[in-house]
Amino acid sequence: MKHSATPPRPASRSTSGSTTGAFAALLLAVLSFSLLQTFVVPALPELRADLGADTTTASWVISAFLVSSSVGTVILGRLGDLFGRRRLMLVSLGILALGSLLAALSGSIGVLIAARAVQGLGAGTFPLAFGLVRETFPRERVPVVIGTISAVFGIGFGLGLVLPGPLIDAFGWESLFWASLILVLVAAAAVLAFIRVPAQLARGRVDMAGAALLSVALVALLLAISQIRVWGTLPVVVLTGVAVAAFAAFLVLENRLTAPLMNLTILRRRPVVAANLTALIIGFGMYGAFTLVPQLVQTPPSAGYGFGASTTEAGLYLLPMAVTMLFAGPLAGRLGPGLGWTNALVVACLVGAAGFGLLAAGRDVGWAIATGAGVIGVGIGFAFSALANVVVAAVEPHETGEATGVNTIVRTIGGAFGAQAAAAIVTADTLPGSGIPEPAGYTVAFAVSALALAAAAPAALIGRRRGGGNGGNGAGAPGASAGAEHEGVAR
Repeated sequence: MKHSATPPRPASRSTSGSTTGAFAALLLAVLSFSLLQTFVVPALPELRADLGADTTTASWVISAFLVSSSVGTVILGRLGDLFGRRRLMLVSLGILALGSLLAALSGSIGVLIAARAVQGLGAGTFPLAFGLVRETFPRERVPVVIGTISAVFGIGFGLGLVLPGPLIDAFGWESLFWASLILVLVAAAAVLAFIRVPAQLARGRVDMAGAALLSVALVALLLAISQIRVWGTLPVVVLTGVAVAAFAAFLVLENRLTAPLMNLTILRRRPVVAANLTALIIGFGMYGAFTLVPQLVQTPPSAGYGFGASTTEAGLYLLPMAVTMLFAGPLAGRLGPGLGWTNALVVACLVGAAGFGLLAAGRDVGWAIATGAGVIGVGIGFAFSALANVVVAAVEPHETGEATGVNTIVRTIGGAFGAQAAAAIVTADTLPGSGIPEPAGYTVAFAVSALALAAAAPAALIGRRRGGGNGGNGAGAPGASAGAEHEGVAR
């Protein structure tokens, strides 16, 4: 495939400013987005009551963000590769700030849904952060920094279920978005102050047709997944057909252009294939904990199970997950170069499977749920770190944004499937006369997540080099010299 657009020159490592400040800036930028994934979930009952929305309409507060973030992740990541990641990071944070302000001021459910869609377009913070790590930090620190940033992405997801309860109780649901706006503005100020990389000039054209086709494909696919239980079979089949057709047209177009939106040869490299397949399966499995644990512990004891937890108390059951992720990500960054990123990813999947197994076995025991969540946090923290490092090590510096963006989207798609599957399993049978799910549904759903994480382990092994390598650049990957970019990352 032709890909003659000249990539931007790799920026030299920052020589001014504090790398500690740069590290903090990137963590804040990623956290400001990752919190928004789940921040509104505990607030949905208050949103429905205050804005007069039914359950179906209120679900779009989550779906709009999910759909628009899938588009923003890939496109902003690629634009950062072309025109400078610091510049696009500030653009992404500006979009997040605008969306947060609109959400805080929204007086109707329609405006809130639109604001959430705007917020989702700021999803480029994640792939852009990875690219900035390679430009800013010494090569020996890259794995640990990537591991920590990857962990913060998961931590924000968990904290988004823990923090809203007290804020809503004290200040109302609007306070969630005011807090988000403050965090985004602080992150933007930190990026301006501490991220110092040489300016990059545009070295390629933006493939607008490819961006449009990819957007249509992702929007149609994620709508089909997220609305399958609301819209029924026919609309979902039509949307799936649109997604398949748009993806096919996108692939044909990208293979014909000399300056495509996405260099498809990246996605054919063995480590990248393995990382994306593993991310899809991990995404499917891990969302069971995020979505089902709060629902389980909030079930009233009169149903014969559950703990009748409040919104705040339900979030505390997931707090061990956020805490263990905080330590697991950086630890994986330190152990990965010696252990090998593929091996680290396999271990992560097996640890996560054990955590879900504990949830399935200890569904009625509070300490078992909290412990299982903590074990899952270790697995996910390791997995996010290993996935990111496998991808980063397999691509050239100027390909980092699009490659990590695709991996994030694949995990999002897996998570959308997983959330729908978990909900379908749990609600398949209900207690007579109450509409409350049968307790066995939770056991089955957690067991399915455990099996998914276990299945992700052999998927990760696809990334091994022929001849016994542990994944990284991948045998025969054309032009994949990232292993030379930072020593020890690709093993």
